[in-house]
Amino acid sequence: MAQRLELGLDTFGDVTNDASGNRLPYAQVLRNLVAQGVLADEVGLDYIGVGEHHRQDFAVSAPEVVLAAIAASTTKIHVGTAVTVLSSDDPIRVFERFSTLDGLSGGRAEVILGRGSFTESFPLFGFDLSQYEQLFEEKLELFAEVRKQQPVTWSGAMRAPLTDQRVFPPLENGLLKTWIGVGGSPESVVRTARYGFNLMLAIIGGDPARFAPYVDLFHRALVQFEQPTPAIGVHSPGHIADTDEEAREELWPHHSEITNRIGTERGWGPMSRESFEQEADHGSIYVGSPETVAQKIARTAKTLGLDRFDLKYSNGTLSHEKLMRSIELYGTVVAPRVRELLAE
Repeated sequence: MAQRLELGLDTFGDVTNDASGNRLPYAQVLRNLVAQGVLADEVGLDYIGVGEHHRQDFAVSAPEVVLAAIAASTTKIHVGTAVTVLSSDDPIRVFERFSTLDGLSGGRAEVILGRGSFTESFPLFGFDLSQYEQLFEEKLELFAEVRKQQPVTWSGAMRAPLTDQRVFPPLENGLLKTWIGVGGSPESVVRTARYGFNLMLAIIGGDPARFAPYVDLFHRALVQFEQPTPAIGVHSPGHIADTDEEAREELWPHHSEITNRIGTERGWGPMSRESFEQEADHGSIYVGSPETVAQKIARTAKTLGLDRFDLKYSNGTLSHEKLMRSIELYGTVVAPRVRELLAE
């Protein structure tokens, strides 16, 4: 684990409710998200990631635009995605957007690439879902070449070849910090190691310790591919309030509603309050008072040897005001307490 654990936030731009329980307009959700990013910077958090989705639950389909707005109003926090769906995008355009964001933010841009947990972008942009694996593998290969910021000569089966092609704008300093979002596939872990990218484990259920074999596999694969050791991070949902009871009561109806709605689409059974409490106590929902959440993050960081922990702080229709309070507590109380615990 790095000497200093980075602590970040992730959001999908969930469409939230107002104080009366009515859904906010998408435009207001976007403006609120920028305010959340500004607060995260003010309270000293290291990163904010904004996910890409193309469905009615979430307001963000163009995360780089939102991230540019956050970058323009902040000074220190790194800005990136959670995740960019590379399979249904163009690797060159992805790099161009993030190199532009990096320039605008003074070197604070990062990208988390993934295949995405939803598939709406495939028919939307004219891609064949049956080519799910091939699209990601080939596009990741091209992105890795473009990221080197050298003339690219490349050919594949899914797009026209390139010959000594330059891509602009180049980064001002170094390489674009790149992560691969992995949900638990050993093949994905090995692929990440092959390219020498940072590994972001999306742990949304169960004991985080069950991912320790994936961390071990990552390190062994890095040695095999003769890659330097990049960073390892975890992305997990949660919510912080002044007390454990308050945090759980605030989170439960919103977390269960969106989980059950998505679960219906995917054939999952409904989430019970008992299973929610089990995840809160022993699994991968980081919900509670600042001390409770700090203790749980520190345990996960020690168990998996993390360099970063990203809290997915947006949870369905949970209100902007509750999200702002959660961010405030995360930055001002949880973050310093986690670092105290890790220093013991």
